[in-house]
Amino acid sequence: MHHLPADPRTPVVLVTGLDRSALSRIGDALEADAGTVQVHHDLRHVGEGRVVRTLSWREADGRRCDRVTVIELAHGCVSCTLREDLLPLLRRLHRRSSVRRIVLTLDPILEPERVAWSIEHVIVDGMSGIPAAPAALDVRVDSTITAVAEQDWLDSATGDRILGEELPVPRDDERTLAQVAVGQVTFADALVIAGTDPSTRDAWESARLMAVLKRLAPKAPMMFELPERPVSPLLMEQLVTAIPRSSRRGRIDGPHDPLLTDQPSLDPDCGVTWMEFTADRPLHPGRLHDASDSLLDGVVCARGRLWLATQPDEALWLESAGGGLRVAPGGRWLAAMDDDELTRVTPERRALGALRWDDDHGDRHSSLVVLVHRADPDDIAEALRTACLNDVELAAGQEFWATFDDPFGRFHTDPCDDVDDIGVPMADRPATGDPADPRRDDH
Repeated sequence: MHHLPADPRTPVVLVTGLDRSALSRIGDALEADAGTVQVHHDLRHVGEGRVVRTLSWREADGRRCDRVTVIELAHGCVSCTLREDLLPLLRRLHRRSSVRRIVLTLDPILEPERVAWSIEHVIVDGMSGIPAAPAALDVRVDSTITAVAEQDWLDSATGDRILGEELPVPRDDERTLAQVAVGQVTFADALVIAGTDPSTRDAWESARLMAVLKRLAPKAPMMFELPERPVSPLLMEQLVTAIPRSSRRGRIDGPHDPLLTDQPSLDPDCGVTWMEFTADRPLHPGRLHDASDSLLDGVVCARGRLWLATQPDEALWLESAGGGLRVAPGGRWLAAMDDDELTRVTPERRALGALRWDDDHGDRHSSLVVLVHRADPDDIAEALRTACLNDVELAAGQEFWATFDDPFGRFHTDPCDDVDDIGVPMADRPATGDPADPRRDDH
């Protein structure tokens, strides 16, 4: 039997969530393990160009050590914090023989997907004696643990409040609280539910929350933290050990990957269910804009690929969370690619395209999944069906389709009445071909 060589990279555990106190408890419990260093960047003043970084670890005698550093940034942005401090720090920590694991306790405004992408792709250079490369050469995301407040997470994840109304953010950060809340759970390998006092718990609301979480992160083991039983080092290590080997572990899905990963339940529970919509004819941009309102009320989130009649070469990517929605370019359809472009396509995507190939339209199609918690799935499906071209429009062909008004342009956010520039995406990442790409120029 041949054994694969051990991965020499230092494992990284991301700890994420909206509640600072819960994050601190989880990070401290994980840090108690010998050889673990906890890193936390406090971003409450990042907009002013100042970040407080804390490194914590345990000495051999169990004594805790903290090293606090105030970092002055040339530009007050999250990207600078990652690029100029966190990523180089990860590469330096990897080179310390005493460090066996790194725990990144993320500021509540950070989405773990963005951090994982940066570790994998952002080149770190200018380090003496260390070759220019992404931090992923030295470290790997081993797991993401997300803290969820039982009392108010679902309200946060289904509302339309701007993140800056709840947490200190840089001036140009227009993300919604729902986007961050949903993104943190969707990326999770394990969940810690910060529970309420059992005597005041609403059993129905608690059951509905669990139904949502199990569908957003179906493989994630869950642990309840009760007021009388806070997280402990032993419980946290047991939770980490329970994460399946096949869990996400930092994987970032692209717009042409399967929309329902990890096989979540499709059966309704407490009114919570995944609904699927597919169409093999293009969507009318104006009617789709009207239909998108059905995705903003009674829906936790939605995501999927769109074939828009006015943009035949580009697959558009739709994602929503609570009352915010974003449509962005998601890369070209296989049918619109030239031979050179096709050589760069993964075999998996080629296979999926071949399964649905049409002699006239190639792999073009629309496919959406919607996590409903209060809305009627039939009403949403009917609104989306109405957005498809009818038989007369379909027969008229592409030259006629090009005459439709297109409110989406290159990308689009809703509610659109609340933004001056339709080109400002809801997400804290650009619409540049791959909506899973968390890059953004914050300057």
